[in-house]
Amino acid sequence: MKHENQIFTLPLIAILIILTLSATSDGTYFSGFRTTYNPFYLTAEAAHRPVISSKKGTHTYKKRLFPATEGKASFYSYQFHGHKTANGETFNMDKLTAAHPSLPFGTRVRVTNLRNGKDVIVRINDRGPFVKGRIIDLSTSAAKEIGILKSGIGRVKLEAISSGHSTLIDG
Repeated sequence: MKHENQIFTLPLIAILIILTLSATSDGTYFSGFRTTYNPFYLTAEAAHRPVISSKKGTHTYKKRLFPATEGKASFYSYQFHGHKTANGETFNMDKLTAAHPSLPFGTRVRVTNLRNGKDVIVRINDRGPFVKGRIIDLSTSAAKEIGILKSGIGRVKLEAISSGHSTLIDG
C-alpha cells in the first residue's frame, strides 16, 4: 500500500519539474521580464522576437525586424467578427489588424498593394493564413484600405515597422 502511493507520486513530481523547467528555459524570460507569445510558433518567432534588456527597473527594447517580403494577401471578415484571436482579443473586422504565421503579436506591419501602390499599417493580433501561398490575412478594414476587398486576394509587400513587444491591446 505504501509503495503504491509512491509510484503515483513520482510521475506527478516529474511532470511538475518538467513543466517548471520548460517555463523558465524556453526563452520566455529576458532579464526578469516575461514576454508572451504563442508556444506553437517558438521556432519561427525566435528569429523575430525583440531583444529585451533591463536597466534599473526599466526595459529597453531593441528591434529585430524581418526583411520585407512579397506574396499574396487575403482577408477575413464577418464570419470571424466577434471571435477570439490567437492573442486573446476579440476580432473586430473594422480595426486595422492582421494575422501572420510567425511575427510576434503587436508588431506593426506596412502592407503595400503592389498593383495600385496603396498601403496600410496593421497590427498583428492573430495567426494565419492557413492557405498555402498566402503570407498575411488582413481585416476587412485593412483590405478595403489597400483595394483588395472586391478581389479577395492581392499581391502585397510586407515591411515590419515596429517590433511586437507589448502585450497591451491597443487596436
